[in-house]
Amino acid sequence: MRSENISLLPSIIQLLPTSLVLGWAPRRQLPSARCPPRTLLLLPPGPCSEEPAPTCALRSGQAVALTQRDAAARLLLAEEKLLQRKMKTRPLGFGVKLEIVTPFLGKYRPFVGRCCQTCTPKSWQSSFHKHLPSLGFHNVLQVTEENTRYRGWLVRRLCYFLAILEWKVDSETPRDLQERIFRSKRVQDVMSLEVPQARGAGSVLSKSQAQWRSEVLSILGQIQSPLSLFLLRLCSWALLRLLNRMFLNVLLHKGQLEMVRRAAQTPDVPLVFLSTRKSQMDGLLLPFLLFSQGLGVPRVTWEYQTFTPSLRALLSRLGGVFLPPGAEHAPDGEWGTLSRAVLTSYIEELLKSRQHLVIFMEDPVSGEPRLSAPGGEWLALVLGAVRAGAVPDVMLVPVGIAYDVAPGASHGGLSGSAQPSGLWSCLLAVRRALGREFGCVRMDFAQPFSLQEYTANSLFRQSCSQKSLEELLLPVILGKSPELLDWEKSEEWYPGLGAAAELKADERRLVGRLGLHSLSAGVSCSGVMAVAIMSALLLHKHREGVFLSRLMSDFSWLVEETLLRNRDVGFSGRLRDLVLHALSLLRGCVSLHRLSRGDVLVAPRETEAAVRELSWHSAALLPVFMCEAVGACAINALLVEMLPFLSPAELPAAVVLSQGELLRKTLTLLQLLPRDVVLLQPCQSVSCYGQEVLDKLIQCGLLVAEETPSERLACDTARRRFSQKLLWKEMEDFNDSDSDYDEDTGKRCFKISQLDNCPDFFLFLCGLLGPLLKTFERAAAFLVESVCPELELEYVEKLQRFLVRKAREDGSFECANRSLALSSIRTFKELGVLREQPGAAGPILHLSETFSTKGNQERLEKFMGQFTSS
Repeated sequence: MRSENISLLPSIIQLLPTSLVLGWAPRRQLPSARCPPRTLLLLPPGPCSEEPAPTCALRSGQAVALTQRDAAARLLLAEEKLLQRKMKTRPLGFGVKLEIVTPFLGKYRPFVGRCCQTCTPKSWQSSFHKHLPSLGFHNVLQVTEENTRYRGWLVRRLCYFLAILEWKVDSETPRDLQERIFRSKRVQDVMSLEVPQARGAGSVLSKSQAQWRSEVLSILGQIQSPLSLFLLRLCSWALLRLLNRMFLNVLLHKGQLEMVRRAAQTPDVPLVFLSTRKSQMDGLLLPFLLFSQGLGVPRVTWEYQTFTPSLRALLSRLGGVFLPPGAEHAPDGEWGTLSRAVLTSYIEELLKSRQHLVIFMEDPVSGEPRLSAPGGEWLALVLGAVRAGAVPDVMLVPVGIAYDVAPGASHGGLSGSAQPSGLWSCLLAVRRALGREFGCVRMDFAQPFSLQEYTANSLFRQSCSQKSLEELLLPVILGKSPELLDWEKSEEWYPGLGAAAELKADERRLVGRLGLHSLSAGVSCSGVMAVAIMSALLLHKHREGVFLSRLMSDFSWLVEETLLRNRDVGFSGRLRDLVLHALSLLRGCVSLHRLSRGDVLVAPRETEAAVRELSWHSAALLPVFMCEAVGACAINALLVEMLPFLSPAELPAAVVLSQGELLRKTLTLLQLLPRDVVLLQPCQSVSCYGQEVLDKLIQCGLLVAEETPSERLACDTARRRFSQKLLWKEMEDFNDSDSDYDEDTGKRCFKISQLDNCPDFFLFLCGLLGPLLKTFERAAAFLVESVCPELELEYVEKLQRFLVRKAREDGSFECANRSLALSSIRTFKELGVLREQPGAAGPILHLSETFSTKGNQERLEKFMGQFTSS
């Protein structure tokens, strides 16, 4: 077969229209509308009633209102008239022909973002109405003369500037903020303490009131600065122009925004947005969006060491707040004690004035979700302010942000140190960004919930049966009988928490649970973008290449699987346009080959940069398929155990898997994985989640129940009388009550499905967790080469070089990720493989006596390797 290498960009430009066509249509096909043979359409959620909610077809950013009552001819005529009218005010260029498309999946599109009904039942009922899901989406970048009070040709050219002038700043910093903080009880208590200073320096009481005021104002200046309305509106205008150059659109759901607006109307209750983080631009994009939608200018938390003094000064004038360095670096000294008092008083005054606060709960350097330590510090300060009675309550709003391509993403580079960003470096980054395409952005707001309600309910749900990871898995690794796998794992989500806010042990656990709960909610409501789906297909299913026709079919299949799991996607439109749109954004990671028979071969590049970028994008699919991925890796572990006893003629589909053994492997893997990677909410036990994994495997068709000769078939769900022995279940187990008394429940068996698509789906699921599990396996193999004791920073660098060397042998560069290396070291600490001791230059890692022998190191490597598919 003759093939010809062609450049990706010219072919995409020829096939892709000038803008991505996003279309909405009702479920019923209009009588005279012609439907293309292959279309992909996602519908807004909402019931089909007598008067259906209008849906929206977006073409080059222009919205067309459609209703189900229109006939096909009148519908197309109205669209053409509206497009012609809008083309007079804003030239659109040529575009594709607008078509009516038929939905491929039911009549509902999932409405994501509902809060936890277990932890916050009252909040689950408030600020939500059944009409909210049908409100549709809004493009924040679409600012026209209709967003201003004026009309005319001059207004159309100055609409950005005029619209920003009308945006309101609802709450401002109190003018006497400095005096309030200086007179606060916390600061006065620090001033009245007699803490000895250096030898011969006297005591703290020797300072005058002027000296104390100067120190308090200096610390307050490091935390924040008053808002500058001129800079705020000027930078908002510049940011709006920049976003229009970088992105096709920035979408948000109107129903989610309405829930936030209702929560903002609660008297004396401020909003705290707990957001995921994919890029440094999130700190500018989220407050800009809130400012443009009439929610005021929030205060945004930034890291102090990340920016130069000049850029910190600019960000603070735009609403940025920082943790003072004294609260982190010298928590026990005089300056650290005063810094904590000023910071705590500032947060209390900030919430009293009903100013909103934005906290980023996710570490931006990792592909998978990771809890951010600075985010935990800020969340602890908010919790302390509520418990101190500064405000009656706080409404927490989880936020999910999703990009097609995130600006400034490092893709898990080798270096762990980064230089502070300055004004010139930011301008250079903006200049580089103007020459690239970043696709679309989707921002989702989860349902707000009460902090007081969550705190009150969490006190009754704290589990007392907790064991360390070393106690849970060390017997399994060493070949002993596991007896504690169904216990809860005691995990420290914020190891360094408490520097900026003095917390007790129970408060530290509460902040960790709340942070994990908020991060899980933010990730769950985030839309899955087209680039993430395409990257997952190319990396985990079609590593050797795939025809474009087959790729389009698999893209549609993966979108449907995503929606079936109650997760939304950040796009809609014609299937061919979506696939080509994703390939155009991944032009540096794929190569196209035009074949003689007319099809196109799409193959991912095997370079290190290409594999890293594909792995970075595909990580967004892991939370969607987490249950199935854990179950697939558990099945793989059972097959690895049975492999020595199978003959070459036997197929894996002929192997019978016991439910008890499968649950044991599933619980083992769930205990091994970090909880912020699994995104297991604190209100859900590991045993219940393991049962959910098994149910998901059956629902997706990977497992089929194996009928065994017995008096009662496995599919028989008829009611039975109580047996002699009543087996009580724990309160969180909501399985069918009729099966609670079946003594043969643990003896059920399953077989791997023999359907054609099941082997590929099985390998795809194993591939989603493969990078993390392979990194764990290679980190165990690295123990032979490690020279302990040594500094943790040096250990990380050596492990990173070892992972890169292994990746170059087989091309698995998705495992040579620095964040994965750090995650493996953290897990090995919890397992008791590595012991940490403080040192003058930093933490020092020691190899434990148990794993100092080569035999136990090989057992650890074998234990980690059983869950990987290769």
